Amino acid sequence: MARLTSFWLFRHFGLRLLSLALAFALWMAVAGEETVERGIRVPLELVQFPAGLELPFEAPTLVDVRVRGSSTALSRVGPGDIVAVLDLRSARAGRRVFQLNPEQVRVPFGVEVVQVSPASIVIAFEKSDTKTVPVNASTEGSPSPGFVVGKVSVDPPTVQVTGPESAIRRTSEAVTDTVSVAGARESLSEAVTIGLMDPAIRVKTSGSATVHVEILPGPSERPLKDLPVHLRSFAQGLSAQAVPSTVDVVLRGTREGLSRLEASDAVAYVDLQGLGPGDYPLEVRIDVPSAGVSRIDPPVVQVRITRP
Repeated sequence: MARLTSFWLFRHFGLRLLSLALAFALWMAVAGEETVERGIRVPLELVQFPAGLELPFEAPTLVDVRVRGSSTALSRVGPGDIVAVLDLRSARAGRRVFQLNPEQVRVPFGVEVVQVSPASIVIAFEKSDTKTVPVNASTEGSPSPGFVVGKVSVDPPTVQVTGPESAIRRTSEAVTDTVSVAGARESLSEAVTIGLMDPAIRVKTSGSATVHVEILPGPSERPLKDLPVHLRSFAQGLSAQAVPSTVDVVLRGTREGLSRLEASDAVAYVDLQGLGPGDYPLEVRIDVPSAGVSRIDPPVVQVRITRP
C-alpha cells in the first residue's frame, strides 16, 4: 500500500515541478512589475434617465480619472474599457448637483480608480413639451430662362416636435433640405429630411417630407413705340394738347397673350375730368386687355387746356 501511494505521489513529478516553476516565475514577474498612475479622459454615461424630463443644454460627455495599476494592466486598457456612469433616477426638473466618485467608474480587472475630476457635475433638467409647427421649405438656383418658381408646398405641411419646454416655446417652424430648381423647365417633387435649428428639439413624427415646386412660364414683355396720347373727359368748349403727344410702352404678360395683342389694342390716355384752362402735368394711363404695363416713357405729359 505504501509503495502504491509513493507511485501516485511521484507520478508526473516532472510536469508538476515545471508548473510550479512557471507559477513562481509569473508571480515574480507580477510582483516585481512597477505600479504606475495615469490620467485618462473617459466617456460619461447617463443612465436611468427619468421619463418626462429633457436636457435644455448639452450635458458633459467626458470626465478625467486617475487610475492605478501595473504597467502591463494599464497598457491593455483600450477605448471604452473605462467608463464613468452617472445614475439619474433621482433627477427632477431644475438644476441638480451629482457627485462623481471612484466607485462610479467601471474599470478592467487589475486597474484601480484613484480620483475623478470633476468631483461633482451640475445638470439642468426641464419638463418635456410637444407642439405642432409648420414645415417651411426653401429652393436654390434659378429655372431655365423664361420660367419662374411658382407655389412651393410641403407634404406634410406640419409636424409635431418635442423637447425642453423653453426650447419648444421659442420654436416656430421646422425646416427641410434645400431643393434645387436650377435649370428646371417643369414642376418637380423631391423627398427631403425635416430638421430643426435648435439641437435640443427633435421631430416626434416622421422626419421626412416631400417638397412640391411649381415651375411656371415666366412673364414676357412686349414694347410698343409711339402710342398716341388720347385726351379724355375735357369739358365742352375747351381744347387740349399733350406734349409729347406719343409715349413708348412696355407690356408684360404671358407669351401667348402678348402675341395675340394688336398694337391698336393698347390705348394711352390722360384724364382731364374737371379741369379748366391751364397747364397740367398729368399721368399717362394705358387701357390694354389681358396684359399688364411694365413701363411708360414718359410716365407724365404736359397738357395745355385752352378756350378757343
